[in-house]
Amino acid sequence: MSNLNNNATTAVRKPVTVGIDTAKHPRGFDTVENEFPAITARAWFARGDRAPYDHRAKEILRPGATPDRPGVIHVFRRVTREATQNEDAVWTSFLPGWPDGSFGWAKVDHHLAGEPVGPRLFVEYVGHGDSDKPADYPYGTTERADLVEALWKAEGIKSTFIVGFDYSSIVALELLSRQKDRHDAGLKPTTRIEGVLLINGGLFVDAHTHPWFTTPVLKSPVGSLVTSLAQRSKFAFRELMKPLWSKNYNVAPEEFEELYDAIGRRNGVAALSRSADFVDQHKRNSERWNLERLFHALRDDVAFHIVGSEEDPFEWRQVVAARERLGAYGLDTRILPGGHLTTSEHPELLARIILDVGPANGRLGTDSTSRATNASGPDNGGGVLP
Repeated sequence: MSNLNNNATTAVRKPVTVGIDTAKHPRGFDTVENEFPAITARAWFARGDRAPYDHRAKEILRPGATPDRPGVIHVFRRVTREATQNEDAVWTSFLPGWPDGSFGWAKVDHHLAGEPVGPRLFVEYVGHGDSDKPADYPYGTTERADLVEALWKAEGIKSTFIVGFDYSSIVALELLSRQKDRHDAGLKPTTRIEGVLLINGGLFVDAHTHPWFTTPVLKSPVGSLVTSLAQRSKFAFRELMKPLWSKNYNVAPEEFEELYDAIGRRNGVAALSRSADFVDQHKRNSERWNLERLFHALRDDVAFHIVGSEEDPFEWRQVVAARERLGAYGLDTRILPGGHLTTSEHPELLARIILDVGPANGRLGTDSTSRATNASGPDNGGGVLP
């Protein structure tokens, strides 16, 4: 594996424009070190579709099917298939973060263009992006895992590598728990999880560090007032989003515009408070959604990779805890520069890691010895600070 260490350099594509109105957005977005393509929310969502989903039956329905029965809503999905695809190919399932949803993967996806990643599924949870945002809905980690499994079944996905950002790390822990449950019961999973790459998300209940003025406020009684104001006021929206980036990251006005478009669709900013209690849910399921338990139980069959960010105010302790508790057992942990929204600040580094540990490396599905879960690095903790 390649080692993302202190002295490594990163080869970056020249800035280009993808699916953007150049009259409105005359240049690409800035990051700390490089310029990356300005990808509009409109262009991102245009490449996917809104599928009917019966959340009570946990089933994706046929396109165009609108049965007159309760529980049917529409969820956004984006699928990238290969021209000559092997039906047994390992898919990469990109699970979204809170609050930017699937659009958060736009820059990373650009850096993977032309690479041997294989087929890709980008999931959009209910309440985010271009999915529906019903007021009366059982928002939660278990419900999100149900949707992921329904999408896997609908697409005929037999095996997958999960790339989960932010609160999707907890969703991935639930999906891994289900795989373990089925194995223990002697059942064969419909979709086999070959590996996970969990980025800036919850892994241990005692390592969450969300500042009081972020998700704790949004899940409080005043949360809906805050998000409703941010839906109507772009100034309030900007203030609400500021903690997501590091202090040195220059967020261009165009990037805020596209983020607002992505999150605000179908009154999405106002709906954020409905899905902000994922840390509380994690606490109520602390034993089941615990990385340490699942790593020891599944590491012979599942590749585990953890990424954190130096300046992440929400989950910075998670990668440190993972390294301290599981590094000696071979867990691959990596710490990147920047803030929580690594998908925005350093998409090129995430793309490199995905190519390094995902289906492109050809080692998924092999035994744990040849798979070499831990990245090569002198600190026995994977690459640190590219």
